[in-house]
Amino acid sequence: MIRCSLGTAKVLGLKKVKVDALPTTAYLMVGERCRFNCAFCAQARESGARADLLSRVSWPDFSTDVLLQSLVASKADNRLQRVCFQVVQDRAALEEVKSLVKEVKAANPLPICVSAGPRTLDEVREFLELGVDHVSIALDAATPQVYALSKDGSWQERMDLLCKSAEMFPGRMATHLIVGLGENEEEMVRCLQTLYDRGVTVALFAFTPVKGTKMEKVSQPEMSHYRRIQVAHDLIKQGLARCESFGFANGNGRLTSFGIPVAELQQQRGGIPFQTSGCTGCNRPYYNEIPGEDLYNYPLPLTEEETKKAWAQVLEGLDLTKDERKG
Repeated sequence: MIRCSLGTAKVLGLKKVKVDALPTTAYLMVGERCRFNCAFCAQARESGARADLLSRVSWPDFSTDVLLQSLVASKADNRLQRVCFQVVQDRAALEEVKSLVKEVKAANPLPICVSAGPRTLDEVREFLELGVDHVSIALDAATPQVYALSKDGSWQERMDLLCKSAEMFPGRMATHLIVGLGENEEEMVRCLQTLYDRGVTVALFAFTPVKGTKMEKVSQPEMSHYRRIQVAHDLIKQGLARCESFGFANGNGRLTSFGIPVAELQQQRGGIPFQTSGCTGCNRPYYNEIPGEDLYNYPLPLTEEETKKAWAQVLEGLDLTKDERKG
C-alpha cells in the first residue's frame, strides 16, 4: 500500500471529492510513524494525530498497482507536472521508496523529487542515480536553537549535508523551511540567503498546528509576517536583492524594508512572491490553510484583488514613507 494526498487521489480519479484547487504534482507518502519526534508533525514518533495526516492534508492509502495504473492514465491529459515522494523517516520506508521510484519512472516520464532523510552523500547519490530530479533534505528550522526546540538531531549536521550535497550535485538539492517555529524574520531571511548562495531550492511553509502534536496549541504566524518572508524569499531566489540590503528592526528582527520601494516591487513581481514555492510544478493546495480562509501559499496565480490584498499585508509593520505607502 502507498498513500497519496487527497487532492492527488482526486486528480488520479481514485477519489470523488470537492476541491477548490487541484495539485499539479502527484504527492505520494511512503511509511507511517516516524522514528523522529518533530513537535509539529502528525507523523512524529509520539504524535497522537491521525496516522493518515501530514500537515492539514489527509492521505488515503491505495494498492501500489492501482496507483501506478492511475499515473499511467494521467500521462495523456497533462494534469500533472511532477511526482513527489514524502518519505516518513524509518529504514524500511527509505528502502521501499527506492523500489517505488523505479516503478513510477517506468510508468510515467514525469520528473520525480524525493523528500527523505538521507544521512550521507552516498545515499543522496543513490537517489539521483535512480533518476530522481531533486532530493529534498528538510531543514524546517531556520536556526540551531529553533531546531533543538522542535526537532530531533543536529541542525548543523543536516545543514552541512545539504550544502555539501548541493556543491557535489548542483541544481539537484532542495529543502523545506517552516515560518513560525520560533525564529524571527531576520533569522529566517539570513537562512534563506545562505541556502540560495549554496544552490539549494527552498520550499517555504507556514507553521500549521495539528491536533495531537506537541505544538497543537501554537498559533500560525501572522499573515503580514509570512508575507514579508515571502517577498524576501522571492527577491533572494531571483537574485534581485540580498539580505544585506534589507532593513531589520533592532530587538525583534522584523523586516522593515527590502532596499527597493514596495510600489516598484508590486509592479514588477505582482502576485508571484505569494504563490507556492519549491520545485517546478509544485503547488501543494491547502497544506497550510483551511479552505475559505486566507491562503498563506496560493496554489494558482493570484487575481488582481488577491495581489493587492497580499501587498497590503506586506506593508503592515514596514518602515515606509507616506509616498511609498500610497504607491
